[in-house]
Amino acid sequence: MNKLYINGDWVESTSNEIITVLNPATEEVIGEVPKGTKEDVDRAVDGAFTAQKKWAKESGATRAEVARKIGEAIERDKEEWIRLLVQEQGKTMAYARGEIDKSIQYCHYMAGFGLRMEGDTLPSERENEMLLVLKKPIGVVGGIVPWNFPVFVMLRKVIPPLVAGCSVVIKPSTETPLTAYKFAELVHELGLAPGLFQLVPGSGSEVGNAIAAHEKVSLVTMTGSFPAGSKVMEAAATNVKKVNLELGGKAPVIVTQNADIDEAVEHIVQSRIVNTGQVCTNAERVYVQESVIDTFNEKMADRMKAVKYGDPLKDSSVEMGPLISQDQLDDVVSAVQEAKDEGATIVVGGQAVTDRKGFFFEPTVITNAKHEMKIMTEEIFGPVLPITSYETLDQVIDWANDSEYGLSSSIFTNDYNEMMRAINELNFGEVYVNREHDEAIHGYHAGWRKSGVGGADGKYGFEDYLATTVAYLQYDRNKQ
Repeated sequence: MNKLYINGDWVESTSNEIITVLNPATEEVIGEVPKGTKEDVDRAVDGAFTAQKKWAKESGATRAEVARKIGEAIERDKEEWIRLLVQEQGKTMAYARGEIDKSIQYCHYMAGFGLRMEGDTLPSERENEMLLVLKKPIGVVGGIVPWNFPVFVMLRKVIPPLVAGCSVVIKPSTETPLTAYKFAELVHELGLAPGLFQLVPGSGSEVGNAIAAHEKVSLVTMTGSFPAGSKVMEAAATNVKKVNLELGGKAPVIVTQNADIDEAVEHIVQSRIVNTGQVCTNAERVYVQESVIDTFNEKMADRMKAVKYGDPLKDSSVEMGPLISQDQLDDVVSAVQEAKDEGATIVVGGQAVTDRKGFFFEPTVITNAKHEMKIMTEEIFGPVLPITSYETLDQVIDWANDSEYGLSSSIFTNDYNEMMRAINELNFGEVYVNREHDEAIHGYHAGWRKSGVGGADGKYGFEDYLATTVAYLQYDRNKQ
């Protein structure tokens, strides 16, 4: 597709440049899309601004029905969505199916908020007066979508705003724009009012910055790295607009001597290799109590050695696919080498896979890591699991909290007191107990510190797309 989707039509970009899309498992070119410009963003935002005014006046029931129809249309073509997602992003077939199923569920769940834009009434200090707290759509929403969940996270930035009465301008990742184009085709087929969904692919430095800085965009929501989020926040500040940012993570996992070690190993492996470790909530650093660390390390090494990886389109049974790009592969290689140079031990994997095409890295276990090493403090975003030991729960909770990030965390223990201390003392947006990292759509996915501002999912996520008006209503004035 060599056009942009603006105002309900396919239009030429003002740029002659293109973005080439590769299958990360084979390095084959699978598509091209135009590289948008600031001028394209201006066209898209202007159209979205006009369309939103009319859309805001539609009933909540009408807006909810659009969300339900989108979910039904994705379900109708589910197998096509799954295959494209695997081809474009490198997920396993099972995980791609999970993303699409969750996306369908999300559309139907969020549709329920069409009649749940809940305000409030308050008493006044004056006689014959009532205060009405009204919730209204915030306006035009700019959405910047990452490559690791190009369908689900895009819908996180499209469905709630549409249900709330907003219009949306989306910039997909340059690595994975094809699923966004398939979505544009879907809304075009459904006859969504022109301007409510606009699609402008391009670079973050030009298209992303133009969306974030645009005076007619009321909220910009972005999922990505902390440096990218900082730039979005800086651009948004030029017009003092609301931001919703989900950024990086360095999720700590605590395994106590009271844990079921076999259960912990399996859940941690799944949390580390899912999407090839390219998830901001993935298990990024593991702290194991000294009395059980030898047993844990042995079992973890055996399990990671057994992880089957490869091209998900050729073998649907693989547990892990490729990394997204050569740049990402180079970053993971560098991180592992630096850990080795600092004295950590590579007990499983540790190498880029060179006997095939694609951006593959071996499932890797690193032991003898120290809390202060970069492998324990900086996000890896690859299938690499660093492990260190600790003595007491006080010590490990301090270590877990000693991070720039605060998105996700977890503990494995069968001791109720340890569970409750972790839940109350871990300063993270999410604490998982005896399970893998995977948030619920009716929860609230949000981070602390450099992991972001605002959040997504559930009623609290929906409320981010609403603005508040307080009306002071005087009545029966003749009796004053």
